[in-house]
Amino acid sequence: MSKQSPQAVGKPKLSFWQIWNVSFGFLGVQFGFALQNANASRILSDLGADLHSLSLFWLVAPIMGLIIQPIVGSASDKTWNRLGRRTPYILAGGIAAAIGMLLMPNSATLASFITPLIFGAMMLAIMDASFNLAFQPFRALVSDMVPAEQRNIGYSIQSFLINIGAVLGSILPFVLTNVIGLENTAGTGQVAPSVIWAFYIGATVMLGSVLWTVFRTKEYAPGCNGLATLDTSKSEDSLFKKLSDFFGLMKTMPATMKQLATVQFFSWFALFIMWVYTMPAITQHIWGIEAKWFDPDYLASIAVVPQEIAAAKGTAGDWVGIIFAAYSLFAAIASLFLAKVANKIGRKLTYSLSLLAGGLGYLSIMLMQNPEPTMVNLFITQIEVPQGAVSLFLPMVGVGIAWAAILAMPYAILAGSLPAKQTGVYMGIFNFTIAAPQIISGIFAGWILTTVFNNQAIYIIMLAGISMVLAAMSVYFVKEGTEQAITTEGNDRKSAVTTS
Repeated sequence: MSKQSPQAVGKPKLSFWQIWNVSFGFLGVQFGFALQNANASRILSDLGADLHSLSLFWLVAPIMGLIIQPIVGSASDKTWNRLGRRTPYILAGGIAAAIGMLLMPNSATLASFITPLIFGAMMLAIMDASFNLAFQPFRALVSDMVPAEQRNIGYSIQSFLINIGAVLGSILPFVLTNVIGLENTAGTGQVAPSVIWAFYIGATVMLGSVLWTVFRTKEYAPGCNGLATLDTSKSEDSLFKKLSDFFGLMKTMPATMKQLATVQFFSWFALFIMWVYTMPAITQHIWGIEAKWFDPDYLASIAVVPQEIAAAKGTAGDWVGIIFAAYSLFAAIASLFLAKVANKIGRKLTYSLSLLAGGLGYLSIMLMQNPEPTMVNLFITQIEVPQGAVSLFLPMVGVGIAWAAILAMPYAILAGSLPAKQTGVYMGIFNFTIAAPQIISGIFAGWILTTVFNNQAIYIIMLAGISMVLAAMSVYFVKEGTEQAITTEGNDRKSAVTTS
């Protein structure tokens, strides 16, 4: 793709493979995110985190997204060098994330001056910061390069790559154990070899896909092909003035945004709990492993973890990757029909019913407790798991439908109520409604689990189900702005919020 002259008007039409190249890095970044989502709790638990502290360690994800994305987005607007405008940040994020992925599962070996758990938490922070460093300019790159008339296909390719990355990243540890034959059990203070190698492969895939986009995409120079000129302006306003203006906008935000914030709170509060506590919840509830086997003090008091306990925890951890891949796949399928359903029955009803499906999915996990061993054919291999574990695919249908709606519907509803000149800044403010409930969940979920539920993790999943049902009910109180068809706005935000 050659650089165009400043006199060119509009962006030239791209071939399918040019659009593919621009978006291909999304696959790798989402691959890494999926590995992290499905395995971070497993790694931190193996390194010595108790159930109370798991949610505190996970706080780093929303905090990093909240800090890094606005800073990098602003910085890339003001950058232009021989690598381009967005690609320097994409490349830096990809390299840093790969380093974090290589180091985190080796925390027990590499930590010399601090505990492996703290070292692992630091690597989690590096990965999250790096993923956000790469993803924010990725979104801007797609917007810069793809002309308006090709955005539908552009977002379709982007969505496809994101979902493929999520599915592959989620199932990788399972494949390494059940197809390749790597060990999936971990001793006290160690990480299972299958997880370690999954992160090695994930780092390679992520960095490789990022490099593909960086070196196969030639960015347009600022001012060319309808691209905005380089933003070199420097505000003379004081920090107090900037903060005052920001909070002033928050006070005057449209009513629809305030009403959606309530829905966002309950839905993202529930999602955070799912990502953090699904692994201990199903290990305890379906595999029948007592909560004491997640207590680092108890583990330190015994010489060795019994083989049957280690094996059950390893199999359950692998199965979390399978069901997380399942809900990503169900979400991808649901997203194909979401716009048509919303145009037929209305956005609010579609949104509410989708969230209700997710809430019922969470709540139904309590019923999936059948311990009878069952042989499951997953096409790539066969594995024996409890019947209750197989039944988890049904709740994941509801969770996938809710996830597809959460990624699109709030933005479709919100779009008609925002002033045209301030859409960007208000969408940025709206990102707080994603990060804030996750931070609150991270602070309080562990305390609730320990104090109220006596470390029985299935009950914190039930709390997530109740929260998602409350989100569904809250949609009733949302007043929509001007009616608009659901087109690319929802798809655009789909890629954005998957990285928060």
